[in-house]
Amino acid sequence: MGKMALIQRLRTSFGDPLLVVLIVALALFGVAMVYSAGQLDVPNPLVENVWKMQLVWLGLSLVALLIVLRIQVRWLEWMAIPAYIVGVILLGLTLVIGEGHGTAKGIKSWIDLGPIAIQPSQFANLATILMLGRVMGAWREPPRTLWGLWAPVMIVAVPMALVMLQPDLGTAMVFTAILASTLYWAGTPLGLLFMLFSPVLGLFLSFQPWLYTVYMVGLIAFLYFYRVYLWEGVAVVGANLAAGTVSLPLWNSLAPYQKARLLVFLDPSIDPRGAGWHVIQSRVAIGSGGLFGKGFTDGTQKRLAFLPEQHTDFIFSVVGEEFGFVGTIGVLLAFGLILWRLSRIAERTPDPFAGIVVFGIFGAWFAHVIVNIGMTVGVMPITGIPLPFLSYGGSFLLATFLALGIVQRIAAEQGRV
Repeated sequence: MGKMALIQRLRTSFGDPLLVVLIVALALFGVAMVYSAGQLDVPNPLVENVWKMQLVWLGLSLVALLIVLRIQVRWLEWMAIPAYIVGVILLGLTLVIGEGHGTAKGIKSWIDLGPIAIQPSQFANLATILMLGRVMGAWREPPRTLWGLWAPVMIVAVPMALVMLQPDLGTAMVFTAILASTLYWAGTPLGLLFMLFSPVLGLFLSFQPWLYTVYMVGLIAFLYFYRVYLWEGVAVVGANLAAGTVSLPLWNSLAPYQKARLLVFLDPSIDPRGAGWHVIQSRVAIGSGGLFGKGFTDGTQKRLAFLPEQHTDFIFSVVGEEFGFVGTIGVLLAFGLILWRLSRIAERTPDPFAGIVVFGIFGAWFAHVIVNIGMTVGVMPITGIPLPFLSYGGSFLLATFLALGIVQRIAAEQGRV
């Protein structure tokens, strides 16, 4: 009886105690890996002590978690509009006074506040999720036409456009994942989702003319058998044709480093000492870890500084080199459990607003995990997107714990896990 009472009390306070334990444990492990990333044979003062700052941010994040746990879900719904407006204003402000940091010096993503710098985009995507939950949670039934999606599309399009102007393509991808996941959870038909995102697919396929031709024929056949309205079919085909038309000018508009990142994704050997260096060294580091790794702080690729951005974008490579296959599988299992708990909370939450918010957070974290780990092993382009709870970065860590607080409040107040 005492054990059951304790479990019930934990659920009342935290909603899902297992989720909290998993994330806090992963964040502490992240601090340890950031510390290890700074242990080099030739000391680098820029990364040697960043683990201390990460530990401070973790402390602040835990305080923020406890504060958010006291905020009722209805208050969160009420706060969605002002939070979204503030997020958009801050994103616009970064285009004026924003600065770059680390390898992203050319990206206006941070606003300096004296001794610290914040990245507004990390908080804007959380505000966007709340706004989407407020709008789509009020739907009486899922939309059946593309026009019915105009509100959520515009909610995401505004902050996403501001992020792309920085330009931060990696974070912009996260906004796309947020839109897709929230629309799916709100009950949007899969065929309608395909039509909405088809121009993105058409954009990439247009670089191979024969493949693009086959795709367009298949798209027209799909629209015919799906029995869409005429105006919808014309709009979808027109958007895909427009995507194919602008693909080359869009490619030419990319900065040289952005083109290089996409090209080395296809073949890292075309620039092994330049843009391909990151992927090659990351693969070597992960592969050299073997089954059990080389030991904490003893990764040779890391210690010799062959592995770039080892405390941020490529922190997973450090895990692979020092803890081997066993360590990487452990991290992947932890992320899998975290995402499973999120989906379980969303499924068992009766309130539409709350369910959409939880699954929107699921979509954001899932995108971060897939893209970051994918780029370290060479199956995704390098975008500079951090790995949740492990990569160094105060704004991102704080934003993820704010999201965790929202999830825990929803779980405690409305859902049984």
